[in-house]
Amino acid sequence: FSRNFGHQTAVTAGLDFATGDAVAILDADLQDPPEILPKFFEKLSQGYDVVYAIRKKRKENIFKKAAYSLFYKILHLIASVDIPLDSGDFCVLSQRMVKTINSFPERNRFIRGLRSWAGFKQIGLEYEREKRFAGESKYGLKKLFKLAFDGIFSFSFIPLQIMFILGSASLFLSILGIFLAVYMKYFTTAYNRVPGFATTTILIMFVGGLQLFSIGVMGEYLRRVYDEVKQRPQYIIESKIGF
Repeated sequence: FSRNFGHQTAVTAGLDFATGDAVAILDADLQDPPEILPKFFEKLSQGYDVVYAIRKKRKENIFKKAAYSLFYKILHLIASVDIPLDSGDFCVLSQRMVKTINSFPERNRFIRGLRSWAGFKQIGLEYEREKRFAGESKYGLKKLFKLAFDGIFSFSFIPLQIMFILGSASLFLSILGIFLAVYMKYFTTAYNRVPGFATTTILIMFVGGLQLFSIGVMGEYLRRVYDEVKQRPQYIIESKIGF
């Protein structure tokens, strides 16, 4: 490369130029042990299109372990596709899976997410991730956060939907507050013990709720635009019968 374009872009370039019937993705620092690749290829020969590695145990510092664990759990919970827990980019892909991933034109790529989104027959194998063989990882906190954001925002629209839900709930509560304030003013003696408190509170909730609701509506339109811009195929055919 003419410069460092990032990990996911490097993997994408590798897939673009790969010509074999099967392609393995693994890091060069030997944390992903190449000696277990024969087991992966054996599974591939049994008809699987993807054999991905599941990290059974990480030999890293506590902070990184906790951060990775939290990320995978959040992603698994909110993603629109089933992205297996603790599955990294270490995997073996069939030729048709490579062609499918290469057909996705999006630029902010999250390979393990695209791998899951593409479908086909997949299986995971557990392994223990070793310590780095030499040197220090250049995958710093900033790059890890970018990877996390790419994963979450490329495969989940829940953050946008949360804004819509919060806005709707706030609007509902403010309208309920209006009815309650009117009832207390005309039918009870407990109203307005603190002059202007009810009106101010209800007004703040109403305006805040309306803003969140409006952002949620705009977010829904943006979600649809974003979905179109990514230009992922509407469907992927695994095999044809009679065509």
